[in-house]
Amino acid sequence: MKTIYNLSQEIKDFIEENDQEFEDSLLAEAVNVSSKVSDILEKGNIDLLRNARRLIFYVMDQKEEELKSFAEIEGIAWAEHALTLELKLEWVQAIRRTLWQFVSVLDETKFITQDRNDFYELEKKINDKIDEFLNGFFISYSKYKDAMFLKQREIVEHLSVPIIPVSEHVSVLPLIGSIDSFRIEIIEEKVLNDIGDSRIQTLVIDLSGIAMMEKDVIDHFEKILAGVSMMGCKAILTGLRPDLVRKMVHAGIRFEKNAETKGTLQETLKKYL
Repeated sequence: MKTIYNLSQEIKDFIEENDQEFEDSLLAEAVNVSSKVSDILEKGNIDLLRNARRLIFYVMDQKEEELKSFAEIEGIAWAEHALTLELKLEWVQAIRRTLWQFVSVLDETKFITQDRNDFYELEKKINDKIDEFLNGFFISYSKYKDAMFLKQREIVEHLSVPIIPVSEHVSVLPLIGSIDSFRIEIIEEKVLNDIGDSRIQTLVIDLSGIAMMEKDVIDHFEKILAGVSMMGCKAILTGLRPDLVRKMVHAGIRFEKNAETKGTLQETLKKYL
């Protein structure tokens, strides 16, 4: 009986000896990907055909760490260049089918699997490792996409916290839309940093454009006002809407200690300008 190592080596040698035929078969299997091979190489410097051979050899040699690292690198590359998971899945499944086609041809001509145990062991070895690669790839792809999304959202949220200087020591922060737990953290960071950098003495926070603010966000907002006061800056709240005030009152939240409240932004600016 041949060892699994010998079977793997014969398969690798057979693919290398019939390299062009293997490539043609692979492209024929991956109908949607084959027309995009050149575009993907140009767009992301990802050589699909070379990487297909690399994957097969890692699988045949059972190189666990190399396969794991390769899956992670591939996941990041595909996510970074906005290549779809559908294309990747089709490509890897085409690699799997083409590999088994060549194993079948080799077995018919050279009888590399002498009994069922040889075949079952080979089948488990190949398919398990390809599945491990796919799993690692999807995890890496998703993590990178999530990180990109959070980074982009953070940039957008920073832009949505415009602290506008209206005089040497007075600035205005108009808040618009819904404020969730993520955005309130951005507001905290931006407000405290700007007070420290610009030496703002009075910060007018206009809440007339706020659509919704949950209780935990209101609690956080109260802490931000305490931080503003600790930095020697006076906070003035304008445009408090009745529904928001009701929610604050029923939650037992009072801003009087750390902030002054005014009716509208316009009347406040008249006083300070």
